[in-house]
Amino acid sequence: MARITLRQLLDHAAEHGYAVPAFNINNMEQGLAIMQAADDAKAPVIIQASRGARQYANDIMLARLIDALVEIYPHIPICMHQDHGNNEATCATAIQHGFTSVMMDGSLEADAKTPASYDYNVNITRKVSEMAHWVGASVEGELGVLGSLETGEGEKEDGHGFEGKLGHDQLLTDPDQAVDFVEKTQVDALAIAMGTSHGAYKFTRKPDGDILAMGVIEEIHRRLPNTHLVMHGSSSVPQDLQDIINEYGGQMPQTWGVPVEEIQRGIKHGVRKINIDTDNRMAMTGQIRRVFAENPEEFDPRKYLKPAMEAMQKICRQRFAEFGTEGYADKIKVLPMSVMAKRYATGELAPKFAVSRKAAE
Repeated sequence: MARITLRQLLDHAAEHGYAVPAFNINNMEQGLAIMQAADDAKAPVIIQASRGARQYANDIMLARLIDALVEIYPHIPICMHQDHGNNEATCATAIQHGFTSVMMDGSLEADAKTPASYDYNVNITRKVSEMAHWVGASVEGELGVLGSLETGEGEKEDGHGFEGKLGHDQLLTDPDQAVDFVEKTQVDALAIAMGTSHGAYKFTRKPDGDILAMGVIEEIHRRLPNTHLVMHGSSSVPQDLQDIINEYGGQMPQTWGVPVEEIQRGIKHGVRKINIDTDNRMAMTGQIRRVFAENPEEFDPRKYLKPAMEAMQKICRQRFAEFGTEGYADKIKVLPMSVMAKRYATGELAPKFAVSRKAAE
């Protein structure tokens, strides 16, 4: 059984100084591409599904797909993670269908588009933590709203994202508030808002400190050195993938993603989970467009999905190397969720702070 909880995986990553890419999945081709890359790299992996993915593929289909990937690759630790859960039910049903980890995104209300109050975020995230920890599942929370520091706007992903414009105070996680949030919610990982956003169109220029606030991560890590941090919206949107898409009939405007070197900087300051979806979509789309352009008579899905899978596999393999994940798959002794539940119950996995909260006050 290679299914692992996010908490155990990120604890191992922190101990050894690496991070784990979290790749989104919607179908069989993506699952096989991710897992073949993990196998090649001998790396543990996080596979995550959004609410949109669950609606697209159906929970039963996704559950059977993950069962199959675990059976095909029993030697690779796989964390199955709910991405951007919008309420308690979304997280609970994910666990029912075999997810070992859930994200409760309380930065937005249940409609997934209205920025929520801090108290709302704390209360709903705490409820999900209590529920998940009872059965040994892990919880990721989010503090601050994901969006662009250039425009103040967000990018909807599967219908998830705020509407309108927000100020920097809402788009950047407050380090003091982060400490309070972790203490009150007991989350296993904390997603940070620091200028990244969903989709391909993250920045209109190569990002610097004004629009990609890596300093926020560094300050939060200083105050919460034992908390696993998460970077959302962290596809790098490689130029070569943009060029391939446009060469074969696409119309992607010039755009910039999160540079790998900035992600590596984050890894040095407590980032242990990095969310990637757009890069994989672009890799697959470019090859499908190429096959259609070069062989307009082709109608066998296998003939264009196979090169698409190979392109996605290449990107995933590259990220395992860049994030330091490769080579660790056989160095983790996977604990079942029942054991993790007991560890939560004893308080062993409660958040640890660099100094006591009372002393800090």
